[in-house]
Amino acid sequence: MAEIYIVEDDRDIQEIESIALKNSGHTVQGFSNGKDFFRAVSEKMPDLVLLDIMLPDMDGNEILKKLRQNEMTAHVPVIMVTAKTAEIDMIKGLDIGADDYIKKPFSVMELITRVKALLRRTQGDQIRPVLQLENVCLDSSRRIVTVDGQPIDLTYKEFELLRLLMSNPGIVMTRDVIMQRVWDTNFEGESRTVDMHIKTLRQKLGNSADRIKTIRNVGYVME
Repeated sequence: MAEIYIVEDDRDIQEIESIALKNSGHTVQGFSNGKDFFRAVSEKMPDLVLLDIMLPDMDGNEILKKLRQNEMTAHVPVIMVTAKTAEIDMIKGLDIGADDYIKKPFSVMELITRVKALLRRTQGDQIRPVLQLENVCLDSSRRIVTVDGQPIDLTYKEFELLRLLMSNPGIVMTRDVIMQRVWDTNFEGESRTVDMHIKTLRQKLGNSADRIKTIRNVGYVME
């Protein structure tokens, strides 16, 4: 199973997360601050990180930035666990490089399902052919996306979302299908997750953003 690091200063929440993950067969280490977390990372790389935003020594977004800026930790999957529910706060975390987020309070079942889904994607990625739609090119084997020949930096979920859309050009993908295929879950009421990832993906595609069309009240299609 996976080595999971929990960065959470609330002891009760950390204990709940830890027990749930250990009962699922994972190895877990908990940290209440960024300093101890980074010390542990320097000794052993985790397979996944559960990261709170409000911490005593440094903001969770700051920790995430440092992870993404370091070549050794840039691709470690990170799930933000936060009480901040404003859309701007969620978009900020996704834009910095979070792969997913869970809003407090959350159910143990939701936590385990999201962790399982993200680990399945990151640990079991299959090499697929290069996908190209005119000036947008996606190389699954190297996990590289270029627009007009220039590489763009995508989070894990943004990459998987773009791959799904590019694999089905001209086909409308409903929000439910996207949640099932990219997040491996069918939680009701999570369409906002899809919409926010589409928003950040479009921003990174720049002039090619309009290739992703919104089908009102249905989903998205890439043309």
